[in-house]
Amino acid sequence: MAATLKKLSWVGEDVRLADVDAALAQLRSEASRDRPSMRTSVMTHIAWVPADWVEQARAALEGMAERHPSRTILLFPEPDADDNRIDARAEVERWEVPDTDRGLVTEVVELTLRGSRAEAPASIIEPLLISDLPVFLRWRGEPPWGAQQLEQLVDVTDRLIVDSIEWAEVPGPYRRLAELFPRCAASDIAWARTSRWRSHLATLWPAIGDVRTVGVRGTAAQAWLLCGWLRSRLGRDDIALEHDPAEQLEGVLLDGDAVPLPPGDPPAPSDVLSDELERFTPNPVYEAAVLATVE
Repeated sequence: MAATLKKLSWVGEDVRLADVDAALAQLRSEASRDRPSMRTSVMTHIAWVPADWVEQARAALEGMAERHPSRTILLFPEPDADDNRIDARAEVERWEVPDTDRGLVTEVVELTLRGSRAEAPASIIEPLLISDLPVFLRWRGEPPWGAQQLEQLVDVTDRLIVDSIEWAEVPGPYRRLAELFPRCAASDIAWARTSRWRSHLATLWPAIGDVRTVGVRGTAAQAWLLCGWLRSRLGRDDIALEHDPAEQLEGVLLDGDAVPLPPGDPPAPSDVLSDELERFTPNPVYEAAVLATVE
């Protein structure tokens, strides 16, 4: 386990992107003044974080720096602000590399996009992207399908990470998500949270092949994604869903018969996000499940 050696920060109001870049360079230099450090970013991690999601977004990032050295850019849109400017906070954290005299340096940039500055996020973040590294975009809440902010950020993104548990009226929005599949790889934290159950249900083959109704006690997103997974894997669109609402995935029934709980415990939110940041290619099984929920 790495230990934090030093954490440095800078705050600015009504800044230019050049100011932020210069601040990051200065913080990196100060963090490495006493001992050499390696800037070993493996990605640029962007998060679009409306006001209602700020606390959750910061909590999800806790403990991820040492697992995923990266430049993280948190975008806090305030389109209704009474002025047009960018406020910024930059933080550089130096981690000790065990059994060496060197450290890792990670960076977090928070950009508050006020007024019209929230309308063109791609042009704002592009100067801060690390060249030749993949770009991950975590979108908190349901994306505004077709909005220019989403369209712009998808165009500079290699992988879009959502959590459809945060969406209303699923499965309808899955159709709009599927429209983005040709443009970037997609991950869904709601899907990741069904992993234990999917593995468990797969062990019931071949008896599960004749299932007519799947009952799910959990969130609507998890219920629909499990149903879509069964439909797509079995090649049958006639499997019906019975949904019993709950805040997390608690149980599954097949034709009214309860399935025993799978082994293990549900992962923590930061662990789920961490796992998704290790995936670089599209997931055809997930894409097929999404499509099967709306066909």
